[in-house]
Amino acid sequence: MNITIIGVGNMGSAIMKGLDNTKQFNLSAMNPSNSRVSKFAEELGFKLVNNASEVASLDPQVVILTTPAPITTAVAKSLTNLSDSTIIISAAAGVSQDSLKKSLPNKTIVTIIPNTPVEVNAGTIGLAMPHDAPADAFSTVMTVLNSLGDVIPVAERQLDIIGVVGGCGPAFVDVMMDAMSDAAVKHGLDRQTAYQVIASMVKGTGALAYDSKKAPALLRDQVTSPAGTTIKGVEALEKNGFRFAVMDAINKANGEQ
Repeated sequence: MNITIIGVGNMGSAIMKGLDNTKQFNLSAMNPSNSRVSKFAEELGFKLVNNASEVASLDPQVVILTTPAPITTAVAKSLTNLSDSTIIISAAAGVSQDSLKKSLPNKTIVTIIPNTPVEVNAGTIGLAMPHDAPADAFSTVMTVLNSLGDVIPVAERQLDIIGVVGGCGPAFVDVMMDAMSDAAVKHGLDRQTAYQVIASMVKGTGALAYDSKKAPALLRDQVTSPAGTTIKGVEALEKNGFRFAVMDAINKANGEQ
């Protein structure tokens, strides 16, 4: 399958790396002339063009737009020479399927909100498919996205909050991990071992929650023995407003004043 990524910034690079890891796709990209992107293309071995007029020559079956939101519709207008069978997957937050349809009226338009762990094929990807998408288009989209991580189908109106929780959430977890590592170092653990233990704990905790489908409160209860060390730590989190801090972070990231 030929896949072209348009806009090789942080998210475009993460998606490119994740797709390259699978060795399943023929990859290419379009990005204005940029030495960093040129070096990246050389390292991964994908074809790079610098103008939208050249994208059709790449013969993509799927185009992934990872351009900044303010220019995404303009970029879409430059792709009218692509085959009508080309599937357009847009990762531009806040750019609706309807607005892209006005630029590309005869193509299947899909909107997604991924997060940066797609780089290691462990992403969380909110997916909004148009109601009239052909079955074969859905199958193609899922083949691509499933290779990058967990795909969560939602209504398009829910993509913004998916983006906040799934996209901003890794940064919030990173802050927590950094604080935990400081505490571990204080108590005698070397920094690299602390990072390894904490990253493994986060990975395992997430996997258990995802696979078991149990509510986080139930999973917490499984490790909070009466009068034990964990419940004392949970009490300290509550005393210091940890739960409210997390909720407030989501609220602020979602635009609340």
